[in-house]
Amino acid sequence: MSFFTLMALSIALGTDAFSMALGIGTAGVRWRRIFEISAVVSLFHVFMPLTGLLLGAFLGRVVGNVATVIGALIVIIIGAQMLWESVKPQLVQLGWLGEEPGDGPADLKVATGFWAMSVLAGSVSMDALSVGFSLGTFKANLITTVLVMGAVAGIMTGAGFIFGRQLGSWFGTKAQALGGVVLLVIGIKLLVT
Repeated sequence: MSFFTLMALSIALGTDAFSMALGIGTAGVRWRRIFEISAVVSLFHVFMPLTGLLLGAFLGRVVGNVATVIGALIVIIIGAQMLWESVKPQLVQLGWLGEEPGDGPADLKVATGFWAMSVLAGSVSMDALSVGFSLGTFKANLITTVLVMGAVAGIMTGAGFIFGRQLGSWFGTKAQALGGVVLLVIGIKLLVT
């Protein structure tokens, strides 16, 4: 496999992670969390292809489908929460929620514990698991291939968070609403594909 092919494959595998990070980033994520989540996504993009190679197609489809559904539902929940938090202040201002302006928490809380990060990373790494099934047919150094995939996915995740943070600071709740919609679309895409 040529370096160009490997990079194209790695970028293609990292696009879900980038999109997820972009959406969550609009709500504002601390730098420490950006590094942690990017590292976890990177590790998943190293180990998922290896796991796919070892498990084989049948077991991978069963495990992959369950993990994809769970991951998709979590992404949809986070997207819906972001969308709600972005429109809630306007609904309160209009008096549609029966609350006074300023009631309730204003900040979106994104679950970033070990299991939450693992499920998010796993949900955007399912395509890497599928690629793992065919890694044996690639004429490439297996270790180099998965390390490049992991590095590219981690960099793309970090870039998504940083770009999302910037969008959030520029456009405020409008960017958060857009991020919520992006996550809803990604979650629905994960469910249907």
